[in-house]
Amino acid sequence: MRRPIEVIYHFARSADDIADEGDALPAERLVSLAAYQAELDRIETGDTPQTHLFIALAEVINQHALPIQLFRDLLDAFAQDVIKKRYADYPELLDYCRRSANPVGRLVLHLFGRTEIKHLEQSDCICSALQLINFWQDVAVDWEKERIYIPQADLPRFKISEADIASSRWSANWAALMDFEIDRARDLMLQGAPLVHALPGRLGWEIRLTIQGGLRILERLRQVRGNVFERRPKLGKWDWLVLAGRSLTM
Repeated sequence: MRRPIEVIYHFARSADDIADEGDALPAERLVSLAAYQAELDRIETGDTPQTHLFIALAEVINQHALPIQLFRDLLDAFAQDVIKKRYADYPELLDYCRRSANPVGRLVLHLFGRTEIKHLEQSDCICSALQLINFWQDVAVDWEKERIYIPQADLPRFKISEADIASSRWSANWAALMDFEIDRARDLMLQGAPLVHALPGRLGWEIRLTIQGGLRILERLRQVRGNVFERRPKLGKWDWLVLAGRSLTM
């Protein structure tokens, strides 16, 4: 499965970079993403794509009967990142995760023929949780891009303002807000965790490590009481021993 996963990753990574990297204007980014959508249209209608990436992607899609809509969902999420900088509430944020993260997990399950509804839903929980964890890690980084992924409805609930984020102001209220968001991501991850028992061999072990890695990052976030302004929590070399041990006991 190495080749199809590499092609899918190349598609997703390059499209995400169009939305996020470089100095292009928003309109230029959207035009480039629309060109990706046009290539998907060619694949869907049986026409030959115009770029090497999409020629390879067409082969993978056809060989493994992958749903093209999952690729469209990713592009839609990347285009949304260009123009949308705030999320009103948690359901709206989860809808973004449904398109920005969940398609990747579903594509992997399609590659391995594990497309039962229960397994797809568990994969969605894992992928959305990973996306949320990344958001909580990157509050300060995203602010530099003028984005806030913490739901707007949650800020006044904990007496936090955008000015607090702009000034990297940590407080007990901020710690309480982050605990609340951490719990959300953890609950989602645990809902999806039973998926590992349905996955074969190496894939099952890799997903075990992925789940444990996400949970470990949440522990790190809680240990610093959500203070992502001074340092972005991440895993160190000793954490991998912890992940390995916890993976064995899942």
